[in-house]
Amino acid sequence: MQKLITVIFSLMLLAFFGCGKEKNIIRKGENIKIGFIGPMTGDPGNYGKVMSQSIQIAVDEFNAEGGAHDFKAELVIEDAGTDAEKGIAAMKRLAYDDNIFGLVGACYSTVSLAIAPIAEASKILMISPASTHKDLPDKGKFIFRNIMNDALQAVVFAKYLYEVDKVKNVAILYLETDYSRTLAMDFKAQYEKDGGKVVAVESGHYGDKDFMRQLKKIKSHKPESLYLPNYPAETAVILEQMQQLGFKTRIYSADSFANSQFFETSSDLTEGVIYTQMAEQPESSSLKNFKAEYHAKWGIKPDALNLDDIKVFYNGSVYWGAKPNRFSFNAYDGAKIILNAIRGASVKGPNGSLKIDRDKVREIVAKTKDYDGASGKITFTPNGDLVCNVGIYTVQNKKYIQLKVYKLDGDKLVRIK
Repeated sequence: MQKLITVIFSLMLLAFFGCGKEKNIIRKGENIKIGFIGPMTGDPGNYGKVMSQSIQIAVDEFNAEGGAHDFKAELVIEDAGTDAEKGIAAMKRLAYDDNIFGLVGACYSTVSLAIAPIAEASKILMISPASTHKDLPDKGKFIFRNIMNDALQAVVFAKYLYEVDKVKNVAILYLETDYSRTLAMDFKAQYEKDGGKVVAVESGHYGDKDFMRQLKKIKSHKPESLYLPNYPAETAVILEQMQQLGFKTRIYSADSFANSQFFETSSDLTEGVIYTQMAEQPESSSLKNFKAEYHAKWGIKPDALNLDDIKVFYNGSVYWGAKPNRFSFNAYDGAKIILNAIRGASVKGPNGSLKIDRDKVREIVAKTKDYDGASGKITFTPNGDLVCNVGIYTVQNKKYIQLKVYKLDGDKLVRIK
């Protein structure tokens, strides 16, 4: 029934947005357009800034190379913040524009999940550089992402704890957000499937400053380890309050732990924490060139982040989010892949126009294999997800160290490094 409703909704949207001029034709004198939906204002605006600037570099490169049959590209930026309703309104504006053929975004999973049906109905190829919810690529054949999904790291980590670290019981403390809850529940399901015991599960909320109640309950179960798939600000609070309670156990976390700002306030508490993150890849010539171009155009490095730009979260305290360099690399690569596909799917039309086959754009993107991007090698799965390996990391003397790299072969955990 849910699939039937989705199909009907998509058909309605397609009919609704199908009015006006031919959606596959760019008239002479017009530009090919790609969109970006992300946070451009408010607290998380810095992330949207680095991503949109990275996309602009891809657009500039495309134009310098002659565009598509001499038709230039143009970037259209929409600010959706973290709000799904704003995202839907932004996506509708893009869908009304017949010259939009691709979209980099959205950034937050809640926004991406909300706009995906509109992108699908409008045949606007969408690549998210930052949305990790496991269900996103299943929202349609035009929906892709080039970042590791939450389910993969949760499953790999659960198997790693049980099979490699030989952890026989674990407690979980997560936040009531899509990101944290998905990681926690997928981890729990796999860990218990493999034979491990989850002795306690507690939750808090985004922005909470007090986890004493949950930690006291968890401590009473004497867990061998504690899994914290949470955002850095809350994780820092939890670590500090564990110390206050004299609660010592092995700490495991997720990719949001990869933020060096921990070392400025909680360095003594981070030592030995083990977490998952997309496995490191060798720095390619594409990455070196992108960094140089970004610095030349914008005057800073793409991995530079001024903490003053992201203060105000949690009533003025510093919010430590995922590192923006990963998002900037992903946004740049997503735009490059879309623009290359547009070029490959375009032919000269009558009266100096350009015809772009939207289905062919999707077909070219779907065949992406070992694309040498700034973020590393990119290959998409049949449903539009990113093929990637999971790195197991730890903290040693205020440094992040990759210990091992794994992949899943069916239900089997396979070490590859």
